[in-house]
Amino acid sequence: MIQFPNAKINLGLQLVEKRPDGFHNLVSCFYPVGWTDALEILPSDGEANFTLSGLPVPGEPAANLCWKAYELLRRDFDLPSIKMHLHKVIPMGAGLGGGSADAAFTLKILNQQFKLNLTEEALENYARQLGSDCAFFIRNRPVLAVEKGDVFESISLDLTGWHLLMVYPNLAISTAEAYAGVSPRFPENDLKTSLAQDVSTWKDEVVNDFELSLFPKYPVLAELKAQLYEMGAMYASMSGSGSTMYGLFQTSPAGLLTFPKEYSVWQGVF
Repeated sequence: MIQFPNAKINLGLQLVEKRPDGFHNLVSCFYPVGWTDALEILPSDGEANFTLSGLPVPGEPAANLCWKAYELLRRDFDLPSIKMHLHKVIPMGAGLGGGSADAAFTLKILNQQFKLNLTEEALENYARQLGSDCAFFIRNRPVLAVEKGDVFESISLDLTGWHLLMVYPNLAISTAEAYAGVSPRFPENDLKTSLAQDVSTWKDEVVNDFELSLFPKYPVLAELKAQLYEMGAMYASMSGSGSTMYGLFQTSPAGLLTFPKEYSVWQGVF
């Protein structure tokens, strides 16, 4: 069975406070997008194994979240050996949740392939054991994420017909690095209320708090945001704690050839 784990973008990200457990409480809208990896899982007659292709993934295969997802379910269910292959396309350290998506889709494929009959709620609970935003990709629909980013509230936000341009400047930012520079604070505005307004108002209302510390450190990010606005974006922002910058356009953006060839660029329509 093969599926295509997709990325997400953050529409606003407010870092509210540091928790006693060392994590941060946040408020953000997670929105699924069409940039995908490819994940195949098949039963195996021999030993279970996991292989990779595409973008190089650091670390041993056994430390990959996909393999950890398999081990998590194998602990509770009598799963047979499998052959799993991940073709990596979504950049890492990019704020797109690619690794989390891969883990969540592993859970969903195994549930379907081996008829485990796990509900979406049960799958989310397994996903939360793998990473803070893994659970989002179980239902894979727009939500307002709160607490560690693993508790979800419904949000009536529909970007159908909007054009999306995403630019990854070949710069990986680890979650630890991003959080090391932040100063949590209670937000001045309610993100859910701001997102209910017309997209044309988001530029001054919908902010990713990581930009405050990461833009001075990596000026290319601020330059990309400015370039997206120059190209006609109605709204531009950094996604998550990573380095991908994205813009929302009413029509197909021009000027893609102006980005350096070492950048990864994805364009699509919601």
